[in-house]
Amino acid sequence: MPTSSDSRTTTAHRFDRLLLTGAAGSLGKVLRESLRPCANVLRLSDVAALSPAQGEHEEVVPCNLADKGAVDALVAGCDAIVHLGGVSVERPFEEVLEANIKGVFHIYEGARRHGVKRVVFASSNHVIGFYSQSERIDAHAPKRPDGYYGLSKSFGEDVAQFYFDRWGIETVSVRIGSAFAEPANRRMMSTWLSYRDLTTLIGKSLFTPGVRHTVVYGMSANRDVWWDNGAAALLGFAAQDTSEVFRDKIEAQPPVAPTDPNAIYQGGAFTAQGPFE
Repeated sequence: MPTSSDSRTTTAHRFDRLLLTGAAGSLGKVLRESLRPCANVLRLSDVAALSPAQGEHEEVVPCNLADKGAVDALVAGCDAIVHLGGVSVERPFEEVLEANIKGVFHIYEGARRHGVKRVVFASSNHVIGFYSQSERIDAHAPKRPDGYYGLSKSFGEDVAQFYFDRWGIETVSVRIGSAFAEPANRRMMSTWLSYRDLTTLIGKSLFTPGVRHTVVYGMSANRDVWWDNGAAALLGFAAQDTSEVFRDKIEAQPPVAPTDPNAIYQGGAFTAQGPFE
């Protein structure tokens, strides 16, 4: 979340009620902690089981994103949304359709109906996963999704643009790279996003005025990067961490074959998963 230097701004401008979907997931658990100072009430939702609300400043509301009526009730009374919910790995299209495609539509419909004016959408690097690792692209490069999951995130970005153009709902779509405690392999040395940088980026995305629909990459200050993250300057975001501290550990791993998708494409193994027949 915002650093100590941002705390006064965050407190002064915090929301009355902030919705976090996907709160039971790994990143949802991280953001559950860091988003608490951003709202008088943090509403937490997931289809999976959540731990009970911690005090009067949390609400736990289970919800299936494919259920339009349930999502509408979930969004009611909220001032802003951090939307992490949905399938987070490559799966058959029918599964992705329910949670990620219907789900993001239901979130934005709820936002329109209830007057929510700011959404932070957890997009993914898999929106551009079929670019080669030898290419450097920015947020304006044509999308090249690497699977059904990537297609759903591409759709979500289009939904965000449409709802801004039509109804003025502002969104920051964050194309999250690899958000883990530490990178697991050579590919993640380029895509890694620390939890600290994640929470700072989400905070900037919530509180920066005039974002319209902005697409940024969620990555730390890694040495070898494929993405020009100039659009993040609008948010005042500057990554504090780098994957370099893990380089010796990662390079001790066996080398990756040159024909391995993890060595060819920005999306890595997602480019080779499926079809699920």
